[in-house]
Amino acid sequence: MPQFEVSQEVVSTFAEGEVLRLDAQAIDYAIVALYFVFVLGIGLLARKRVSSSMDFFLSGRSLPAWVTGLAFISANLGAVEIMGMSANGAEYGFPAFHYFWIGAVPAMLFLGVVMMPFYYGSKVRSVPEFMRRRFGTGAHLVNALSFAIAQVLIAGVNLYLLGTILNVLLGWPLWVAVIAAAVIVLSYITLGGLSAAIYNEVLQFFVIVAALLPLTLIGLHRVGGWSGLQDKVATSPGGPEQLDSWPGNALSGFANDFLSILGIVFGLGFVLSFGYWTTNFVEVQRALATHSIAAARRTPIIGAYPKILIPLIVIIPGMISAVLVPQMAEYKQAVTANPDIDSDVTYNQALLYLMKEVLPNGLLGVGLAGLLAAFMAGMAANVSAFNTVFSIDLWQQYVVKDRSDKYYLTVGRLATVGATVAAIFTAFIAGGFSNIMDYLQTLFSFFNAPLFATFILGMFWKRMTPAAGWTGLVAGTAIAVTIFVLNETGVFSLSGQGVSFVAAGAAFVVDIVVSVAVTMVTAPKPAAELVGLVYSQTPREMRTDPEAATLPWYQRPVLLAGIALVLVIILNIATG
Repeated sequence: MPQFEVSQEVVSTFAEGEVLRLDAQAIDYAIVALYFVFVLGIGLLARKRVSSSMDFFLSGRSLPAWVTGLAFISANLGAVEIMGMSANGAEYGFPAFHYFWIGAVPAMLFLGVVMMPFYYGSKVRSVPEFMRRRFGTGAHLVNALSFAIAQVLIAGVNLYLLGTILNVLLGWPLWVAVIAAAVIVLSYITLGGLSAAIYNEVLQFFVIVAALLPLTLIGLHRVGGWSGLQDKVATSPGGPEQLDSWPGNALSGFANDFLSILGIVFGLGFVLSFGYWTTNFVEVQRALATHSIAAARRTPIIGAYPKILIPLIVIIPGMISAVLVPQMAEYKQAVTANPDIDSDVTYNQALLYLMKEVLPNGLLGVGLAGLLAAFMAGMAANVSAFNTVFSIDLWQQYVVKDRSDKYYLTVGRLATVGATVAAIFTAFIAGGFSNIMDYLQTLFSFFNAPLFATFILGMFWKRMTPAAGWTGLVAGTAIAVTIFVLNETGVFSLSGQGVSFVAAGAAFVVDIVVSVAVTMVTAPKPAAELVGLVYSQTPREMRTDPEAATLPWYQRPVLLAGIALVLVIILNIATG
């Protein structure tokens, strides 16, 4: 890797910091205002369809697969995808593709082909409810509480970045912008529940693409096309390694190529990815809102196709920003020389700086609406999943039982308010991370990695006991938190996102070991109680849609998943 000398002048400039402001004009504000009118209008229309808790929490299980498929991917197009991944593009380059082609699509396909029949066929209303039926109240309570906490923290990430947009657009103090952003999201979720969230997510998907595609194309033109971008990236801090996705040492934090590949494939591609996509109720909830098992299976598979292409309009702009925008280029040089530098410029702002640099007024308004759409979609997904788990899995199960459906509908709306208020406070935790993905991967290693271990073992091993379910979860989470604390206190140190990969891998292994050990000394549930919950105990007719054989080829889940998997393999080879 070439050495890059950084002048002390650049370092001192970024220590002083600078304030980012977008030069928006009346037409940009008008476009953003029009977008908000549509968002709130959808909330008002969806309210007319909410007459029961099933309507509020799961849209009455009536939506078509193409709607839930787009909502499935749009729900993930929040802070993680937009700001976090563009930050990864600016910092790491091509290795950031792993978050999509290794760390997302294979798990989405597995969810659709293997796991959705169990979720949908068992008629559960949430993932924690599945845990209760399989393992009892111990594992259920651990899962429901950890999920609720995680959703408030992650909603805070989206809210923080949503507030950041209003801050740079209007110059409002960040705390005012965060509260204003929270009120907007709260309005349409409280009105229309999951239906409002899903239909807004479909709208938001197209708004996001309309914002990011022109930004990518104009940015590429400004750097001299694809070859110009490659030349500039190769001579920037990080060097030509940024143009190869493997072995991804800078991303994983491992100097050894083998350990780096192992960390990415096992830590990110298997544990973190499968843990997130197959057990995260934020995503699963969208598939549960469909009208049949076949449609539920197609939901994540349909979402996988745009997921394959999204990095081209998220990661590439981040790479462009790091070599085209003076502030970002200088920041990258400064932080390379001194990783602990204190600066108002961060990788999280790569997309905002690029928008300021290349988008004319009008397109700037579309870009801003796209970013607002992304963060609102992400936050709304977190809040709508939280209100379901809080109302059904915590309040109804452990606090107030056997009340009317209207009562739990009211609890769901109040939970929405509570989650939004809590997210205002957790939003400022996210502000302490220069790359938001570091924060999010840490959360996923705490909550999703051990949950996936418990799920996958319990779904395919009928002997696993209820006691093993909750003890494995607690042990896995504890080891992930321990590794994070040891890294933070300097006992050992991993750069990049390696600590999250290690924590996730350790959480998975410890969860499995503890679960097996506890199972050997405790009693399993009767086999009759595992029908619909364990693969070997579930008849085929319960796991399949009676009409599946008559579907046209383009609606068959396994075939669609196979095509998507081939595309991902080709892209991994092409960028390797």
